[in-house]
Amino acid sequence: MLRDTFNEAAELYDRARPRYPQALVDDLARAAGLGPGSRVLEVAPGTGQLTVPLATSGCRLTAVELGPSMAAVARHNLRGFPLAAVTVADFEHWPLPPEPFDLVVCATAFHWLDPAVRLPRMAQALRPGGLLALVTTHHVKGGTVDFFERVQRCYEQWDPATPPDLQQVDEADTATDTGELAHSEHFDQITVRRHARDIAYSVDEYIDVLLTYSNHRALDAPSRHGLLTCIRDLLETRYGGRITKRYLHELIMAPRAS
Repeated sequence: MLRDTFNEAAELYDRARPRYPQALVDDLARAAGLGPGSRVLEVAPGTGQLTVPLATSGCRLTAVELGPSMAAVARHNLRGFPLAAVTVADFEHWPLPPEPFDLVVCATAFHWLDPAVRLPRMAQALRPGGLLALVTTHHVKGGTVDFFERVQRCYEQWDPATPPDLQQVDEADTATDTGELAHSEHFDQITVRRHARDIAYSVDEYIDVLLTYSNHRALDAPSRHGLLTCIRDLLETRYGGRITKRYLHELIMAPRAS
């Protein structure tokens, strides 16, 4: 499965993947009333990009991560938080503890979970009125715009799955489909908060972050080498070895129906 590819590069993932904006973390902490005594479940934490900021609230945090290498790095990152624990398991089959959680959160990983069971299991893990929080990440138009237009030629040449004339989407036209949550009998009162930011990358930093994306890792070795070489050449010859990328994070929250 594509989601298994992340475990192959846990250290790189931890180094290259951006953390979440502090304003998003603060929004989530306020909405969930996080603090000492709060019980938090994070599903698919990766190496702890959101887990570590949540743990600073003093909550009791359980993180369920599919990849053992990813979990090992997350444990290392959480070594200063004795109330945070990382379990290696497939959330869809992980035995839920008898005591429910106040918050269940899943950051940039909800789409990897089985649609047949993900929302019912998250609801089952929550106390009545407990909060579900999903974070989604979108790559939107902004930053070094013409680089992202030109780089499509590299993808069209080396990645056969690339749609022709693929364009970046404007931030105003980008939104996560919350229909699954809206139609669920388990949740209500959906709220969405948006957090956009620009991140500057050197050539090596940008190549590193690309190597944490499942579609890049899934390419055969010659195609991946050709793609990354094309991107590196474009960055070095036209952009002086630095570009800026714009991200849009959506914080989607809904309490469990009583």
